[in-house]
Amino acid sequence: MTDHAAILYTSGTTGRSKGAVLTHGNLASNCEALIECWRFTEADRLLHALPIFHTHGLFVAADMAIVAGATMIFLDAFDPEQVLDLMGEATVLMGVPTFYTRLLRSPRLSPGTTSGMRLFVSGSAPLLAEDHRAFTERTGAAILERYGMTEMCMITSNPYEGERIPGSVGMPLRDVEVRVTDRESGTLLPPGEIGMVEVRGPGVFEGYWQMPEKTAAEFRDDGFFITGDVGLLGEDGYLRLVGRDKDLVISGGYNVYPKEIEDAIDALPGVLESAVIGLPHPDLGEGVTAIVVPREGHEIDPRAVIDSLAGRLARYKQPKRVVPVPELPRNVMGKVQKAELRRTYADLYTSA
Repeated sequence: MTDHAAILYTSGTTGRSKGAVLTHGNLASNCEALIECWRFTEADRLLHALPIFHTHGLFVAADMAIVAGATMIFLDAFDPEQVLDLMGEATVLMGVPTFYTRLLRSPRLSPGTTSGMRLFVSGSAPLLAEDHRAFTERTGAAILERYGMTEMCMITSNPYEGERIPGSVGMPLRDVEVRVTDRESGTLLPPGEIGMVEVRGPGVFEGYWQMPEKTAAEFRDDGFFITGDVGLLGEDGYLRLVGRDKDLVISGGYNVYPKEIEDAIDALPGVLESAVIGLPHPDLGEGVTAIVVPREGHEIDPRAVIDSLAGRLARYKQPKRVVPVPELPRNVMGKVQKAELRRTYADLYTSA
C-alpha cells in the first residue's frame, strides 16, 4: 500500500505546479471513507462529466464507481441539456460549481427532472451560497459540498444525513484530523478563529516529486500537512474556508481575508460574482481591489458598490477600487485564477 500509485500536478492557481506523489494506500483510504460517507453502492449510476487528469474525476468519481461496482455514465464534456436528459437514468452527479450554475440557467431543471437523483456533489472550487439555495428551491435537493485537494483527495464533507450548510465544506472524513492554527506561530486556535487549515490522516500524500525541501516545509513535526488554505472550525464542527493564504491581502498592516468581502459584494443586487485581490499600493502596501461580474442585463457602478459596503465592512476591508468585468478567469476545474488578475491589474494604483 506504500507503493506509488500516481503523481498528480497541483492546479498552480498561485504559483508553479508541483507533482504530488499519491500511494495506493492514500487512494484506498480516501475511497473507503467516501463510499461510507456518501452511501455509494452497486445500485448507483454516476453521471461523470469531470476531466480525468484531476483528482476529482480521476480518483474520487471513477474509483468510487469501480470499487462499489456502480455504473458510470461517462461523458466527454459537461453539457447541461445532455445531463438533464440523462438524470432519469442516474442517481449521482459529481461536479464543480460551474456545473450547477449552468444547470440553474435551464428552465428544464425541476423536481421532476431530478426526482431519480439521490446525490449532487460539488467541489474543486467554492460554490456560491446563492446557487446552493437556488438549486434547493428549484429541485428540492440540497447540494453536498465537500473539500479536497490534489495532495489528499477528499478531506471534509457535508453530511449525507444532516444539515448541508451553504458556505461550509462540512466535517472531517473518517480517520482524518483537521485543525486550524495561527499563520505566524503555528499554535492551535480555538473554534471560530481564522487561521491556517492543517490536515493529518492516511490519505495525505507522500510528498512532492523530486522536491524534498518543499515537502519538508509543508509538514509539521507531528505529521500535519499545511494545506495553504485559510479557514475556521465552528463550534458545530463544520469547516468554513475563507481563501488561500497566498491570496491574503495585507493593507495598511491589517490582514484582509477576501472571502468575507466577496460574500458581501455577491449579495448586492445585480452582482453575479466577485474576486477580491490585493494590488501594489503606494500608501497601503496592498490596496483591496474587487473585480466584479454583473448579472445578465445589469451594469456595475463601482462607486455604488463601494458605498453600499460602508456600513457592512470595517473601513480597512472596503475595496479601494472596483473593476467591472464580463467574466472571471478560471482554470478547467472552475477555480478563479487570482494570480492572473493580479498580473492584469498590477499597475492599477501605481500608473499615472
